[in-house]
Order: sequence, then structure tokens, then C-alpha cells
Amino acid sequence: MARLKNPFKATLGATPPLLVGREDAIENFKLALEDGPGTHERISLVVGPRGIGKTVLLNEFESEARSRGWFVLSETATPGFVERIRTTIIRELSKNQSRLSGINLTILGIGAGANWDTKTLDESAYTLRNALEDYLDYKAHLDNAANQEPTGALITLDEMHYRRSDELIEFGATIQHLVREGREIAVAMAGIPSSIKPLLSATLSGSQSNPVTFLRRAERINLGRVRDEDVRQALETPLIATEVSWQEDALARAVTACHGYPFMIQLVGQWAFREREDTIISQDSASRGIQRAQRKLGQLVHEPALQDLSDIDRTFLVFMAQDEGPSLISDIKNRLKRSDSYVSNYRRRLLDAEIIIEAGRGRVDFALPYLRDYLREHATALIAEIHC
Repeated sequence: MARLKNPFKATLGATPPLLVGREDAIENFKLALEDGPGTHERISLVVGPRGIGKTVLLNEFESEARSRGWFVLSETATPGFVERIRTTIIRELSKNQSRLSGINLTILGIGAGANWDTKTLDESAYTLRNALEDYLDYKAHLDNAANQEPTGALITLDEMHYRRSDELIEFGATIQHLVREGREIAVAMAGIPSSIKPLLSATLSGSQSNPVTFLRRAERINLGRVRDEDVRQALETPLIATEVSWQEDALARAVTACHGYPFMIQLVGQWAFREREDTIISQDSASRGIQRAQRKLGQLVHEPALQDLSDIDRTFLVFMAQDEGPSLISDIKNRLKRSDSYVSNYRRRLLDAEIIIEAGRGRVDFALPYLRDYLREHATALIAEIHC
């Protein structure tokens, strides 16, 4: 019998075979593209912890834009992203030189030369704003000539981070100008809460005013866990095209094990499929798959999430992991041997980072599934690392 292809995609950022629980966000973005310049959702900010589906949602936004004829610039907000966007636009215009005659573009008047060498186009003379304005003029000309609905440019920026605020200031000012001019521009950005929160505050460190104001006016999409019925659908539907099926008790166990966490759906699905018995995913194969999925979740989600935290943050979490369920803040205080204000400060930091959640008066619990198990398994190594 031919080897059956695994339908699940347990890779961070990869679009799953069936995307569930994000229909409202996708529909709102589709309508924003159709409703024209100035629609609020055309500038969107996707926020959530690792593995919750931020990049996947950006992928969907890109697909919706491309299907309508929009030009898509997909970037990660690492150093140099503004220059990379500018260069991509110049190259796109360069490929279409023969179609630019009769369009009054900035690029044609700054001595770029016939070869359109991007290295000769000095950034100070031909800015990101110039490049976007030129491309949008060119796109409008094409749409008008073809007598079709106006389209524009969508820029997606993944892994937003407050430490790259200088470039974000330039990028934000450019987008604000284009929005004010009624241009066909859309922007979708994504980042984890601890990186996004400083960008949304009114001030930077000290009393300096925060100039990254366009983010505070963006449509905020806070991604959370999906419903169990959506989890069931996401685990069951991809198998229709294969000869494999779940036993009902195995599927119920897998749904519970996912805790509504999108990346865990793909991990459990992938490993349960690999552990199947012929064409059946039984209770035993589901159990083995869940165990493998938990280990992978620790490696791909928990480990990098903990690396983003301070030593005290991690100590707080290690002490939380001693409890079987939600932790009393008073117990954490006693274990840390610190004051109320000290513990309250780190509690707030971890809540803002969406590593923990409120679980009733004076209680907190882990936001990420299986983080307690991961911390218990690695507590000795984490404590040793903290005290190095």
C-alpha cells in the first residue's frame, strides 16, 4: 500500500489544512479591502502568544488581498525591513518599465537611469513614501485602464518588536500620510504581547513621548484559543481526503488535549497520524501522539517563550509550577520571600506577556497549555541557569 501523506502541518507560521476560529477577523479584513480607503480594519494589529496563529492569520490576509489583485509585500520586522520594502517596490516598478510611460512618477525624475539600479537610488532622495506613492499611482493607472475595481498594496509585518521603534516610526509616518491621502494601502502587523505593549504606550522609557501613534489607532485583533467544536473539525476534516479515521474516544481525547490552542491542534494531529494503527487512530495511538506533541510544544513554544523573560519572571513561573492548579499569589509571595509590591510587579509583567492569566481573586494560572509540565520537567536546569 502506498504511503499515506500526513495532512497536518505542525510548523509555526504554516497555514494548516483547515483554519478554524478566525472567521470573523478574516471576514472583517475582506470587507475592509472592498470598502475602500479609510476603512479601519485596513490597518490591523494581531496580538497573541506564540503558537496562537498570528502568522497564519497574516497568511490568510495576504491570500485575500492577492485574490483581489492587490500587490502584497510580506516582511518580518527585523532590522532593515523599511529598506527591504523600498527595494522590493523599486524592483517591481523596474520589471514594468515599458508600462510606465505617461504616468507622472517620482522615480522617473531623479536620474535613476535606464537600468533602474536600486543601489543608485539614494534612500534620502527616494524614500519609502516616494516608492509607495509611485507604485500606488502605477497600480491605479493599470486598474483604470482595465476599467476594474481599484486595488492597492498590502504590507504584512510579522514579529513586531519595540526595540526596532526607529524604523517603525518612519514606517508609521509613511502609512499615516498614505491613509490621509486616501490611498489604496493596507497594513497587517503581528507580535507577541510583551513586544507590542511598549509600542502602544503613550510614552517610551522615561517621559519621552511615543511617536509610534499609528499602532494605537489600528484594529486590534487579540487572538485566543478556539472552541472545542472547532478543534474537532480541524482534527477530523483533513483526514477526509485520506483513508485514515479517528476512533470516537480517541478523537474526544485529542480534542481535550489541544486545549483550544491552534498549534497544538497541528502537533496532535500530525503525531497521532504517525502513530496510527493501519488506517485507524485508536485511543492508544492518540495517547502516544499527544505525548510526542507535548514534547514538541515544549521545544518550539515553551522554550523560546521562557527565553524572552527575565530571571525573576522564570523563578515566579517555576514556583507556580509547584501547584496542581491555579496558584495563590500569597503562596508565590512566600516562596519568593518578597514584598507584596515586588510580587505584584512580576505578576503584572507575566499577565501583560500573556504567559499567565487571572484565575479568580488572588489566583493566577498558566496561559500556555502544558507549560506547568514543561517547567516541572526542566525546573532544575532553569534554576541553575538563573543562578549562573
